Amino acid sequence: MGNSGYRLLHLICFLGFQFVFLAANGARAIEEMKNLVNVGLVLDFNSSIGVMSNTCISMAISDFYATHSSYKTRLSLHTRNSQDAVGAAFAAMDLINNEEVNAIVGPQTSMQANFVISLGEKAQVPIISFSATSPSLSTTENKFFIRTAQDDGSQAEPIASLVQAYGWQEAVFVYEDTEYGNGLVPYLADEFQQFNIRVTSKCSISLDSSDFEILKKLNQLMVRETRVFVVHMTASLGSRLFLLAKEAGMISEGYAWIITDGISNMLDSMEENVIDSMEGVLGIRPYVPPSRRFNNFKLRWKSIASQSKNATKLNLLGLWAYDTVWALAMAAEGIGLGEVSSDVFKQNSCRNAAHLSGLRVSDTGVSLRDMLLDIKFKGLSGDFSLVNGQLKSTAFKIINIVRKQARVIGYWTPEKGLSRSQKPSKVAYTTSMDELIPPVWPGGTKSIPKGWVMPVSGKKMRIGVPIRAGLTKYLRMEVDPYTKERIISGFSHDLFLAVLNELPFAIPHQLIPFSIDSQNSSKTYDDLLYQIKLRRFDAVVGDITITADRSHYVDFTLPYYESNVAMVVKIKDDQGKNMWIFLKPLSWDLWLTTGLVFIFTGLVVWVLEHRINDEFRGPPDQQVGTICWFSFSTLVFAHREKVINNLSRFVLIIWIFVVLILTQSYTASLASMLTVQRLRPAVADVDELRRNGDFVGHLAGSYVKEILTKRLHFDPSKLRHYSTREEFDEALTRGSQSGGVSAIFEAEHILQHFLPHYCSKFMTTGPTYKTDGLGFAFPQGSPLVAFISRAILNVTEDKKKMDVLKRKYFPGKSACHDQTTTFSGSLNVQSFGGLFIITVAASSCSLLAYVLRFLYSNWPPLQTRHQERSFWSRVSELATHFDQKDPSIHSYDRSESRIHSESSPQEFRNIV
Repeated sequence: MGNSGYRLLHLICFLGFQFVFLAANGARAIEEMKNLVNVGLVLDFNSSIGVMSNTCISMAISDFYATHSSYKTRLSLHTRNSQDAVGAAFAAMDLINNEEVNAIVGPQTSMQANFVISLGEKAQVPIISFSATSPSLSTTENKFFIRTAQDDGSQAEPIASLVQAYGWQEAVFVYEDTEYGNGLVPYLADEFQQFNIRVTSKCSISLDSSDFEILKKLNQLMVRETRVFVVHMTASLGSRLFLLAKEAGMISEGYAWIITDGISNMLDSMEENVIDSMEGVLGIRPYVPPSRRFNNFKLRWKSIASQSKNATKLNLLGLWAYDTVWALAMAAEGIGLGEVSSDVFKQNSCRNAAHLSGLRVSDTGVSLRDMLLDIKFKGLSGDFSLVNGQLKSTAFKIINIVRKQARVIGYWTPEKGLSRSQKPSKVAYTTSMDELIPPVWPGGTKSIPKGWVMPVSGKKMRIGVPIRAGLTKYLRMEVDPYTKERIISGFSHDLFLAVLNELPFAIPHQLIPFSIDSQNSSKTYDDLLYQIKLRRFDAVVGDITITADRSHYVDFTLPYYESNVAMVVKIKDDQGKNMWIFLKPLSWDLWLTTGLVFIFTGLVVWVLEHRINDEFRGPPDQQVGTICWFSFSTLVFAHREKVINNLSRFVLIIWIFVVLILTQSYTASLASMLTVQRLRPAVADVDELRRNGDFVGHLAGSYVKEILTKRLHFDPSKLRHYSTREEFDEALTRGSQSGGVSAIFEAEHILQHFLPHYCSKFMTTGPTYKTDGLGFAFPQGSPLVAFISRAILNVTEDKKKMDVLKRKYFPGKSACHDQTTTFSGSLNVQSFGGLFIITVAASSCSLLAYVLRFLYSNWPPLQTRHQERSFWSRVSELATHFDQKDPSIHSYDRSESRIHSESSPQEFRNIV
């Protein structure tokens, strides 16, 4: 039994070995049935990113074919190590010519990719990079370059939104002087310009810079006023930068630092002391949506990393590398790449080798590229979708480094802008900091940095002040006879000092005089302001008028004093020269209307008094004279005729009231005309000056010259400039025909100190031309503008403080108060329309009442007695009867007693 059992055991073992052998051969046979797709991989395997990416790629291949076991193709990797651009180029040529790869994954950096891309174009082999993110590498211009990552240009808008959210108006770019670092700078500058954020300086740091050189550049930044820094560089250089910045005291209160994903993606791989030096720094990194698959992958990664001595932390580049392999494997399967015979590849490439400098040309590159561009799937990093040859940009996390940890304080998306969460909402696009969790800033403070401070180098702010001869109220310069020190004073200077006292911080400054020379065309106010753009002055303080043209190269504060442009001309005295001036107070239509109403009123009174009053009776010519005389005599209340009828008295009450108003208005208007006529301007308006071709003047070096030529369209040859009020006086007195000018155009704040000395000779006339007043000028984008403007409001709204300044420099009268440039015109009918309507209505009603009573009393008897007569005969008889004196009316004598005992009541009733 022992021998038989022994033989049985041998038989079982033999059969087992045979089964294992057959199974291994079967698997090998199945494996050999797969079509291998040669893919090159160019990485720096001596770097942590290269090691991490290679591991992720190996895991991706294993995971993909474990999931897609039925696929007929399989990627076969051919790896090459490269540490520089030249090595990457040689590696790519070796892979294309010797390994006959269908695609190359890599290289690792943007500089290396720049060399390899051109090789891929010639060989028609897709160059697929998950880490060359510089936007200077264009996927649209290089048809065989595919970026399976978000390019750095996509970070520009979220960074600009972040800077705007905290109200910073200027920033400094600190970047790596490589293809990677330089690529983002123009995109950031363009985006900042869209948000009206000024880039005050750009600081590039090369990879081989020593610590001393980096510290030197940091010190140069520290002495400037800007305190907002945007850092774009790789993690290795960024680590050195922040360690040195902390040493220099620049990671402290008042500073703001923002890092791009070149550093933020690598935070987990940085040493502890480096993270500690970045306390309070803000950063952005692409958002990776959470998923179960991603969580499982991270667990597997930790398991692998725990078994390796040189393990690195997983970051976004590893996820992009993983998704790249999946996309490439899908594309290879999609076009059946392995079915293409390698012999065909060789034959085709041999035919083209000489023409393309020894590089083989792939027949499958175009189809593989096109298939890869159409691949879409859910990857570890999110949705994999290529747009214009690169990964579609989605959302970004905004992080704040606190206690050596990256804390998420918000998100940015192209649709919503800044937000606290990724939950769907209907909120419109916003860049408000209220949408973010309040961060901790450098220095451990929660107070938002202002973004700028006064330079700490002890350098004073250079402020230019305009000095001109003859006009010293606003600014003047004196020299101390003992110390020879220049002393600046004046209204603008003192107001500026009052404004500085309102600021919450001190501004060390130095006032530098700038002479405004009437004989030198390069010594004007515009030239003074342009010195700011040339950075020779940091600001300009004085009687600077705010204009649109000047705002193209400087920023103005709010105005501290209003001043428009006015025209000054000679006074023309022509009193008594117009012998018909007495007719001017009333317009012709008012004269005509008044005369007609006079005659109508006289006619109504005559009708009412004719039958009962002897003074309104007599021959026809005398009655016509009575009608006219009575109405016009009421103008001076000189009428002698007595009126008896109560209706007449009612008409006269209204009429005398109208006459009183007319005469008083006429007297006032005539007096006004006689007074104003004495102050009539010699020139009415600008049109008259242009029409006559007269010369006009302005202050030398003034912006008014631009107004005269551009807005008022004066010929430049007709302009003359002067510097003092004495020159103004002489020019206006001589006139345009005698070598002077017919008018002076200048700002009101200048004319206020010229006219009071010549009130009897000159006057302002015509419209004023609007300006925005006087203000202070600063460089465009200067944060001081907002602070100075608020301080100006505080000073100008303090009436007591402004009155003190004005009394100090502008004592006494500053204008000719008894002058006027306009006078009221002739009075017209509309002015008295209501009065005429009342008096005509009263007269008409009285006349109608009298006529109705007369007809009622006299028409029926005529109709009874003369029934056979015609209508017009009766009317004629009625008119004859009207012309007769009423016999029943007792003549009224004012000398008689008002009580007549002999008279019957019927007699007095007949009066009415």
